[in-house]
Amino acid sequence: MEAVNPYAAIPAKIKKIIPETPNITTFIIEGMPIEFKAGQFAELTVPGVGEAPFTPSSSPHADDLEFTIMKVGRVTSALFDLKEGDQLGVRGPFGKPYPLDEFKGKDVFIVGGGVGFAPLRSLLLALIHDINDYKKIYVRYGARTPGDIVYKHLLPGWRKLSKLDWLLTVDVGDETWKGRFGVVTVILDEIPVNVKVAPAIVCGPPLMMKFVTQRLVEAGFQHEKIYLSMEQNMSCGIGKCNHCRLGKVYVCKDGPVLTWEDVKHVEEPFV
Repeated sequence: MEAVNPYAAIPAKIKKIIPETPNITTFIIEGMPIEFKAGQFAELTVPGVGEAPFTPSSSPHADDLEFTIMKVGRVTSALFDLKEGDQLGVRGPFGKPYPLDEFKGKDVFIVGGGVGFAPLRSLLLALIHDINDYKKIYVRYGARTPGDIVYKHLLPGWRKLSKLDWLLTVDVGDETWKGRFGVVTVILDEIPVNVKVAPAIVCGPPLMMKFVTQRLVEAGFQHEKIYLSMEQNMSCGIGKCNHCRLGKVYVCKDGPVLTWEDVKHVEEPFV
């Protein structure tokens, strides 16, 4: 049998491009070139430019593959130059998914910040797909301004689901904003779940994740039940380049979903 080349990308085509905010865009890839589970990631290749790791933002049960991406560097800038119908490459999936079987029968507490809600959307959609397996899903999300909130067009539908409980906050509001103000920790003063058994899932900018994790630990969440999306340091995706190493942990192979128990002994895990 011919060996599979782990560096070979699968050709794929951009089906649709959806601007989310001024610097965040969702790219819908036609079909499902790879099968993944919520929490796993893939490498996207822009021909002639390079590749970068991203966690899908679509449901594992969807017909198409989606990635919600912020424009921050060379590869992402090249992605933003692509048009509907253009070709790119997909490599993966890599990493370990969220242990959804362990979440069944429990409340699930999700905290996101900014574009960090992109990988959390995949988790949320996977939970919604089997929503009766869980008690209730609590979503706490913060963005810099109302204009920086991702998936605004999907929020009305999500709010109609009785098993979803939403709280949003923005750092800086405008004349249209009627919600909470402040960083995301301001909406963590009340945590309406049993912290001894409920899983908490966190994804966002490193500084946000640091302070949210501190708040969850203070609230009494079990360290092995605080799940962190630690994808910011990944590179090759298969544990060869050492770029993503946190102590003894390789984010790309042991994560990107890691628990606080996994990384709390690292001096600065959120750098």
